[in-house]
Amino acid sequence: MAADIQNLGGFVWSIAEILRGDFKQSEYGKVILPFVVLRRLDCILELTKTYVLDTAESLPDGVDEATRDMMLFGAVGGNVRVYNLSRFTFDTLRGQDPRQLHDNLVDYITNFSGNVRDIFLDKFLFTDQLKRLKDGGILWNVFERFAEIDLHPDTISNLEMGYLFEELIRRFSEISNETAGEHFTPREVIRLIVELLIANDDEKLTGRGIIRQVYDPACGTGGMLALTEEALKDFNDAIRVELYGQELNGESFGICKSDMLVTGHDPEQIAFGNTLTQDAHAGKRFHYMLSNPPYGVDWKKYQDPIKSEAENLGMEGRFGAGTPRISDGQLLFLQHMISKMRDDEIGSRIGIVMNGSPLFTGGAGSGESEIRRWMLENDWVEAIIALPTDLFYNTGIQTYVWLLTNRKPAKRQGKVQLIDASGERFWKSMRKSLGSKRREITEEARAEIVRIYAGFLNGESGEGEVSRIFDTADFGYREIRVERPLKLNFQVSAERLARLADQKPYARQDEADRAAIEAALLTIGDQLFINRDTFEKALTKALKSTDLKIGAPVKKAIMTALSERDDEADICTDKNGKPEPDTDLRDHELVPLAEDWRDYMKREVLPFVPDAWVDQSHTDARDKQVGRVGYEINFNRYFYQYVPPRPLEEIDAELKALEAEIAGLLKEVAA
Repeated sequence: MAADIQNLGGFVWSIAEILRGDFKQSEYGKVILPFVVLRRLDCILELTKTYVLDTAESLPDGVDEATRDMMLFGAVGGNVRVYNLSRFTFDTLRGQDPRQLHDNLVDYITNFSGNVRDIFLDKFLFTDQLKRLKDGGILWNVFERFAEIDLHPDTISNLEMGYLFEELIRRFSEISNETAGEHFTPREVIRLIVELLIANDDEKLTGRGIIRQVYDPACGTGGMLALTEEALKDFNDAIRVELYGQELNGESFGICKSDMLVTGHDPEQIAFGNTLTQDAHAGKRFHYMLSNPPYGVDWKKYQDPIKSEAENLGMEGRFGAGTPRISDGQLLFLQHMISKMRDDEIGSRIGIVMNGSPLFTGGAGSGESEIRRWMLENDWVEAIIALPTDLFYNTGIQTYVWLLTNRKPAKRQGKVQLIDASGERFWKSMRKSLGSKRREITEEARAEIVRIYAGFLNGESGEGEVSRIFDTADFGYREIRVERPLKLNFQVSAERLARLADQKPYARQDEADRAAIEAALLTIGDQLFINRDTFEKALTKALKSTDLKIGAPVKKAIMTALSERDDEADICTDKNGKPEPDTDLRDHELVPLAEDWRDYMKREVLPFVPDAWVDQSHTDARDKQVGRVGYEINFNRYFYQYVPPRPLEEIDAELKALEAEIAGLLKEVAA
């Protein structure tokens, strides 16, 4: 099937050659993709065309729109929720005067049912493209090539149409430097996520009368929704699957909604717009949720409504746990999905693909850390799977599948399973790269990952350990602030006096006053003071010899300029006699959440710096205990395997061989 789709994609792509010169390469998709959708709909509606027109003619005058649509959808038959009342089809258009093609095509498009007409007019802006094709004198050539393509459902299934759209989008994205990954996710990755989501749901999905609602908040062309339905139907063909989604990109939305129309789903359940700022499915809850949100895309331009919701609604809204840094909105999508978990016996399951940033970005108290803390302390995170690199069309970076649920089985409660499926046993190289996609997960590897997950295996080995089970608290830590005492010496030397000019409070004094101050300082002599209090007394006495009123800022500037850190000096103390911290020596230690910070200090810090202490005012805002709580999930820490370097003798021999080869080549050139 893949080869057939690539061949068909190649033929459709060849039509783009006609556009060369009249359209920029970045604009090819704005013509080709709507034409593919139009041809697909034409093929679907062809057999019932006459019956639909007769039915429309027989409807009584004044019939309301809802009744009209219901009758005409019924005339089309099956689960298709689209009709066309134009007298034209692609076949009859070919028999018309080519000079009338533009007007005839506009008539054809505007006579679709409203749900499709809006897609072509408002999302694809297709009439604008038709006019450009007409003005360029190439409309007939493009139309005729599309009329040659057989996209009837008996020839090309809905699933194959999804592959065709992906192939075309990938090609258009490559030539226009757009981000193909914003439109779709590789099918083997989607299949993996779906199989992981339903791996342990056998009993829940068995029987008749079962309804499952599936949601994707960034649905693109609808690939995740379509494959989830396919998997559920394969498991139990009696299941009723309802698909919901939202998409910001107009073309992707148009393709997805068109697909819903021709496969019998309610097209109104696919919404257009920004999920994070305008939740089109507010109040809805879903059984399964899947998504591949954009990686590393900032949300600055629509931050106001998100921050307002977080601040004003708190945990009653979607973003009460925290907001991530403005440069990456992945965790916003995940929080949005969590807000749509069902609070019933079945609950919900979430599968989301993200890059490594949500695992560890942000220290204790940051938005990212607080979101991780919220998820882990609520025990929603079930498993995280590291995928191979070079899987996606637009990026070669490492990605991770997060699995979450609010109905963990007993054996998984309080636990998180990490699976490292990035090794060679889980992927194979593709014979031909597709953009940045150079690898794919084979069916065997996919089955192995699902087996490891479903079996809740701990320490699964083969070519190294790839699965480990952790307590949720294992990812938590307390960030304690470790202080060391400030130790300074003081001296009135030429070098240190020269530093006075860099102190702003001192520099603001007039020249005569500065001269008087420096003369007074010289009376102290060049003695090295190792006690701050002693030097301060000597300084106060010296400054009294002038007639100037020396304010505290100037005096502090003098103390700063004439001081240097000295481990042999006495500790500087505050007015209560307590050691002052040296901010330059301040450090932060990450103490495992399950360990007492005092024990950690005794073992890890005090043996090396006995004068260190913990700033106990540095506390967590929520539990009021010493140290700020943070959460991070560092895959490398848990799965890193040391690979010793090659022996020096082997490297040396290789270098000598290369030198000999280069010398031989140089001799050939000289000859």
